[in-house]
Amino acid sequence: MSGEELSGLAGWVADVVRSLGGVGVGAMVALENLFPPLPSEVILPLAGFLAGRDELGLVSVFAWALAGSVGGALVLYWVGAAIGRERVCGLVERMPLMKVEDVEHAEDWFGRHGEMAVLVGRLIPGVRSLISLPAGFERMPLLRFTALTTLGSAAWNALLIAAGYLLGSEWRSVGTYSDYINYAIFAAMGAAIAVFVVRRLRARTS
Repeated sequence: MSGEELSGLAGWVADVVRSLGGVGVGAMVALENLFPPLPSEVILPLAGFLAGRDELGLVSVFAWALAGSVGGALVLYWVGAAIGRERVCGLVERMPLMKVEDVEHAEDWFGRHGEMAVLVGRLIPGVRSLISLPAGFERMPLLRFTALTTLGSAAWNALLIAAGYLLGSEWRSVGTYSDYINYAIFAAMGAAIAVFVVRRLRARTS
């Protein structure tokens, strides 16, 4: 894959990553957290592909991507905690490609699932980046927020990086199959919740 074969967003991401290496991956992932329309489904598979070509180190890619995910999430957490919901929504209204409804969706997810939404939300499109805001609004304990964000981000990043690494020149197909990845995540979540409920019911009746 030559630089000329990629254009648009993918070409820009490739140029940044090639120029800055792992640091570029981290910067792109942090930016994705702060500006959700920039998709990790492009950044991370591309980074994995470049690691497969020995243009980047696989461990370095994962480490920098995780640092970018956690760093970006912490920025949004602090913004939510510092200025509150109303001012955040006012800012979002003036930002291109973002809607207040996106924040409300993340709030709804946090309200229904509590602090575990931070862990699981890192795997859910439309929630992954903005889940940090309601955690900040509610001033969730910072250490717990950071731990859950790290675990959820590590799982998501590893999945997409490994896909790009293994698919090679077909890394762009990851975006095509992202819906199926999300369905698998939802199925796994449903199964985990079902197991939890069954165990709680058995514990109460025993």
